[in-house]
Order: sequence, then C-alpha cells, then structure tokens
Amino acid sequence: MDDNLIILKNLKKYFFTRKGFFSLKEDTVKAVDGVNITIRRGETLGLVGESGCGKSTMGRLILKLEEPTEGNIYFEGEEITACNGERMRKLRRKMQIIFQDPYSSLNPRKTVRKIVEEPLVIHNVGDGKERKKRVSELLEVVGLRPEYIDRYPHEFSGGQRQRIGIARALSLNPELIIADEPVSALDVSIRAQIINLLQELQEAFNLTYLFITHDLSVVEYVSDRVAVMYLGRIVELADSHILCNNPKHPYTEALLSAVPVFNPALKKKRIILEGDPPSPTNQPSGCHFHTRCIFRMEICDKEYPPFREVATEHFVACHLER
Repeated sequence: MDDNLIILKNLKKYFFTRKGFFSLKEDTVKAVDGVNITIRRGETLGLVGESGCGKSTMGRLILKLEEPTEGNIYFEGEEITACNGERMRKLRRKMQIIFQDPYSSLNPRKTVRKIVEEPLVIHNVGDGKERKKRVSELLEVVGLRPEYIDRYPHEFSGGQRQRIGIARALSLNPELIIADEPVSALDVSIRAQIINLLQELQEAFNLTYLFITHDLSVVEYVSDRVAVMYLGRIVELADSHILCNNPKHPYTEALLSAVPVFNPALKKKRIILEGDPPSPTNQPSGCHFHTRCIFRMEICDKEYPPFREVATEHFVACHLER
C-alpha cells in the first residue's frame, strides 16, 4: 500500500475579481500557486504561514470544497480532481474537516445529536437507534457526557463546542482530517486539552491530519513534518524538529523568531521583516519574498528559486546556499 495518502501536483487556485464596479478588467488572486506536496498515512503535516497566504484554500481544495484552477489531487492513489457526483460523495466519507470557529460551524437551531448524526443521515448509515448510540459513543470519545446529547450549541463553552465539531468529523470514521486552525479561537488554557485530544484520537483511529495554523509553537508540538507557505507557494518543508531548530529559508527564520521564549534567562534576536506582504494580485517578480528579505541577491528579483532538497527530506525554495 502506498504510504502517501494525499499527493498534490502543481496545484493552483486562482480567483478573478474585477478592478472596479464598472471595469471589465480583472485582477487575478493566486491563492494557491503550483503546490507539490504529499501527506503520508498516519502523519500530521503542519501547514504554517501568515494570514492570507493560501493555507485554508489549500485545505479546501483537497476536500474539493473549492475546484482547482489547475493541477492534480490524488487520494489513495486515485486522481480525484475531476470527481463529482456520487463518486465524490463516497470519497467525502474518508475526508472531513474541523473548522476554526467552533460556534459559527455549528447550527444553533440543532441539538448535539442532530449535529453529530448529520453526516450519518446524509450517507444513509444506520437507523435512528444506531445513530443515537453512535452519537453517544462519539461524545464519550471526545470527553463529553452522553446526557449532553439533547443540548444546543449555546449551552456549551468554546472548548466543548470544538469537541462537538471533532465528534462530527469522526462520525464517518474518516482517514483524513483537515484541522483548519482548530485551536486559534480558544482560550490558551483550553488549547492544550484540544491538541492532546486530537493526538489521542489520531493514535486510536489511525488518522491523518493536515494541521493548518499560524502558530509555530503549536505546530512543532503536534506535527511530524511542517510545510511553510508564503503567497500561495511552499517555501520550506522538513521534519518539524529539524525545521524549527535549523530553518533554511529566511521567511521561516523570521516566523520562528516571533515565537515567545518562556525562559527569561534566554534572549532571542527578533527578525523584523521589512514592509508589508505583497498584494496577491500583484506578486513580485522572481522570488516572492525578496522584497522583504535581508539576504536578497540580484538573482532573487529575476528568477523564482527551485524547490530543492538541501538535506535529507529537507526542502527549500531559496537561492541562498546555507
């Protein structure tokens, strides 16, 4: 069996917007711009980057919630880019998502039972009695009492609501879960509980995660490998500990320098990036990061660097030899 559950080849997603209300000219937003990456069975691949870099769009493309502009998506060796209808419906049983905001992702007019059993109803799994039993089991699995089954979302805390969202994602026994910033909307004290729960569930059910976040301190803890995204492209990919301790791309270094250090005896040099991120509708020539990079060279504004292996399973898109 192939170790790669997901393979993305030259995946692109462009959005087209008019420059003005009366204008016929269009701007092109390159949300995902030629991504080539794999997600291995049973691993957690962390995906990090600034807001607006295309992380969530990439997750939605994998689930076919967005249609790609170009490129290929392979799931379990099958090309699913053109899948739709009944075939895509069957594939969705194997791929689920945990949303960022645990409140807005739950229907306030439905009870916990209706919310968690909805995927079972859509896919015609079991009868009413079997579904209720399954919901009760899932609530226990995610650390909620079965008697909460008839309560509504507003009766729960943020952490409890995210547990309900996790239970819903697990209802169909998926193989892949896209966790789209699942702890960023939660209190700091609750984040560790949800992260530990996700890790326990991964071990218990052999789940594969794409963990999308902007918090490198979290991603190092939960991920096996980490991919760093900038303006729609992957600029670095490596084992999480290697990437966090020996980054090769200047952008990764800058992100890591912003992670707080909790030991007051340790002093850390903060790398302040110059300027603002370029507009996704008007990307710089050459390396997209060169306008903010302290190591930029003449070649950087002319040629986009190849995504190359600089050490064992450590890939980087940078002209700088280090």
